[in-house]
Amino acid sequence: MITVPVDLGDRSYDVLIGHGAREWLASVLPPDAKRAAVVTQSDIGFAVDPGIDHHVFSIADGESAKSMATIEELCRSWAQWGLTRADVVVGVGGGVVTDVAGFAAAVYHRGVSVVHVPTTILGMIDAAIGGKTGVNLPEGKNLVGAFWQPGAVLCDTDALATLPPREQRSGMGELAKYHFLDDSGSDLDLLPLDEQIAACVRIKAAVVASDEHEGGRRAILNYGHTLGHALETVGSYDLRHGEAVAIGLVFAAELAHVLGRVDEARVGEHRRVVGSYDLPATLPRGVDRDELVTLLGRDKKAIDGVTWILDGPDGVEPVRDVPREAIDKALDRLVTQ
Repeated sequence: MITVPVDLGDRSYDVLIGHGAREWLASVLPPDAKRAAVVTQSDIGFAVDPGIDHHVFSIADGESAKSMATIEELCRSWAQWGLTRADVVVGVGGGVVTDVAGFAAAVYHRGVSVVHVPTTILGMIDAAIGGKTGVNLPEGKNLVGAFWQPGAVLCDTDALATLPPREQRSGMGELAKYHFLDDSGSDLDLLPLDEQIAACVRIKAAVVASDEHEGGRRAILNYGHTLGHALETVGSYDLRHGEAVAIGLVFAAELAHVLGRVDEARVGEHRRVVGSYDLPATLPRGVDRDELVTLLGRDKKAIDGVTWILDGPDGVEPVRDVPREAIDKALDRLVTQ
């Protein structure tokens, strides 16, 4: 078992990674909790035993579950069941589940403890860690949410054995960004899966510890997500999150190159990494550029216009005031190369 601490003072917690990690669930719950509300989806098929009185609350499958309606439904169900502020919520599933369970826990009784048991690669290396929770609006992804740190995260690698191949690849799209966030991420593709997960968690834990509420450096964790979220919001391109992020990573590299921030070799490394995980690196057919640019302006990271997360001589960092012509040139390169 690999243990990675997330150092946040009195909100610190451990991330446990490895075979059978879910068996530690009872030991990481709040000592005074008498009930556990287990939030999951019907297609997850990964049972946990909190060791206390518990009830399973299943939310809708897919991204559509990330809505304010789901939050209201969960909170009302918890109130009817008798969940109290001293109890605990357990999120079991992918990023959708941990986002929804975490946000509902953050607002129910103004804050109930939450523990996550992510069952996807994306959930283990990103969504379940760091305390960012949220749901979507028709106008964009993750526009309503809260920072609410879990009490622990249990990354049981047994859960990954039943993931469909496309879901596995989608998780690797999120993993791909960690190649470029830290020097320690450069050889990620050479590690076994549990060590890949642990390496990503270490990188994310260090970033979160330095900027818990995304006031500055934490924004780099959204590398590849600016265009990725726009592509997901359109909804008609049949892209999973990691697939959209992979395209976003290559686009961000091309945009950085157009702006003179990186050379062709660095762009090539982005393409190599994305390709090594069998992920897409070009725009979907029929993409509407004006629609994409409009959606970029609604991204939750937009401050005084679109805030891009771009590579450069000082590493990945926020960049503002990117001209439209540079975006168009990068989009051209994304399609033609």
